[in-house]
Amino acid sequence: MTERLWIIVAALLVVAAAVFLWRNNLSATFVTATLGAVAWFLSYRFRLRANILGEDDEANDRDDNGK
Repeated sequence: MTERLWIIVAALLVVAAAVFLWRNNLSATFVTATLGAVAWFLSYRFRLRANILGEDDEANDRDDNGK
């Protein structure tokens, strides 16, 4: 769920950056686009973390069943 939230935030920030660029406000464009990139990286981090935790859970289940 948090991964999807960060993707939505990233998309909204990119749209806002496009509006700032259209209005020729380059400093606000840079800041907003940078925040959008950070939000995208956070979504990627949450997805990787969920995958790693899922793999750890599967490995623990295999170990418990094997003993």
